Amino acid sequence: MKALDRVNIHIKPGEFVSLVGQSGTGKTTLVKTLIGEEKIDQGKIVVGGWDITNIGQREIPVLRRQIGVIFQDFKLLPKKTLFENVAFAMQVCGGHPGKIKRIVPHVMKIVGLNNKMNRYPREVSGGEQQRAAIARALVHRPKILLADEPTGNLDSLNAHEIIELLLRINKFGTTVLLVTHNREIVNRLRRRVITIDNGQVVIDQEVGKYIL
Repeated sequence: MKALDRVNIHIKPGEFVSLVGQSGTGKTTLVKTLIGEEKIDQGKIVVGGWDITNIGQREIPVLRRQIGVIFQDFKLLPKKTLFENVAFAMQVCGGHPGKIKRIVPHVMKIVGLNNKMNRYPREVSGGEQQRAAIARALVHRPKILLADEPTGNLDSLNAHEIIELLLRINKFGTTVLLVTHNREIVNRLRRRVITIDNGQVVIDQEVGKYIL
């Protein structure tokens, strides 16, 4: 059985798109192909004009700087402060210390954590941990922000605040692809919705709802 079959999607720069569908329908596979984690057998994947269909291992870090990724489980390093977690994303790419000192406080302010930069993940709420993860995804000023179930571990209030933050980031011009099975969030957004079922795009609506 194919994980994805005849999927043809074009997302314009600056769009905010929700990718929805039940578990096991192909959403995660699609995400992995976009960030170079999985290869496709047929077809083509183009990100920002760059054909990444046969991307090499050495080029993946360059791709990851163009696509910021946020996960459901935050993936923060527990022994580093929130500042250090965000800074680490720049350090592993050889970022200059002066640039790190300048950019990290800026992105922490964008996500509303400028007064909690020296806290450790265990010392802040789940919503604040996700905000730190978003800040980490923003440090390279990505063209695309890929949010894979970013509200899955959050209560409804924190989930709402994270979505509002993603909308604000989208207003700056960043393309946002929200992968979710949260019907309430998708229906409230009233943005483009792409529905995947059994590895195929079954619905693509400019102003859509979570139907399945």
